[in-house]
Amino acid sequence: MSIVVLHQGLLDTIQDKGRYGFQHLGINPGGVMDRIAMSVANALTGNPADEALLELHFPAGKYLFETPALIALSGADFSAAVNGEALPLHQPRYVPAGAILTFNKLATGARCYLAVRHGFSLTPWLGSYSTHLKAAQGGFEGRALRKGDKLAVRLPLPPTGKAQTDLFPWKAATGHLYNKQDTIRILPGICWDMLDDSSQQQLLTGSFRVSQHSDRMGFRLSGTSLHTRSKVEQLSSGICKGAIQLLPDGQLIILMADHQTTGGYPVVAHVITADMPALAQYQPGQILQFSTIGQEAAEEMLFQQERAIRYLQHACQLRLEKWLPPYELY
Repeated sequence: MSIVVLHQGLLDTIQDKGRYGFQHLGINPGGVMDRIAMSVANALTGNPADEALLELHFPAGKYLFETPALIALSGADFSAAVNGEALPLHQPRYVPAGAILTFNKLATGARCYLAVRHGFSLTPWLGSYSTHLKAAQGGFEGRALRKGDKLAVRLPLPPTGKAQTDLFPWKAATGHLYNKQDTIRILPGICWDMLDDSSQQQLLTGSFRVSQHSDRMGFRLSGTSLHTRSKVEQLSSGICKGAIQLLPDGQLIILMADHQTTGGYPVVAHVITADMPALAQYQPGQILQFSTIGQEAAEEMLFQQERAIRYLQHACQLRLEKWLPPYELY
């Protein structure tokens, strides 16, 4: 049994944590933009934290469930509804066969994640189910979903009576998982000292607008032009998600999930890993600012974040044990 795409979304793709270990071959990791939202949606459905799920951009698609399913949404709020009834974020729900899931209005955020218990029946590529759009591999036929596609559910759920039509009576609190500061926190990059003094100050005190030319590959920023102390030719080298590069026109770009594997533009800073999920929910046109943080503090924030996600997974599992039939738990 499957989930059928009734209407195509802007960019609905299958993603997981990404494929690592192949960047030296020119294959970037890819994966979800917001790993916290992925982990939360999966926890609510009893899946492993990195189970493949749907990453949605607004306007998102319209989906028909040919089979009963336990689902959950996390990340951006697209005003979702099942058969016209509002489906809140961060709250698991059984949907019956024949149910239609719609996303009606962009409220907050940029990317919404839909998890289905047991995940989808797909073929991995290089150890990951993530969609690699340029290579046309992974995910569903290596591309974004289109009208008429059928996503096979790995293990359909049986009808379960009342829970089939009701929201489960608990929600996940997620506020503490995201950066609640007014700034995106960064560490100095290997080329930080190439910036002149005024540009260093501008990067840390100025405001930058997320450009309309931003996507899963990178967020282009517009703001006061930054400058280096001298013109130095850079050799291409390996780069990673979160790197902030200085472009020839003095503007910045933050590399995101589908970034290239090497680059020659100066890397002046890095967004800390703990703040990448919050950054992923910025929409084009939004203003962001940066602040610096120490390496140890950045590592501690990531540790606390990961620990909170594990606590949530355990709590959801205990809750599900009281609501799911025994044969559905493991």
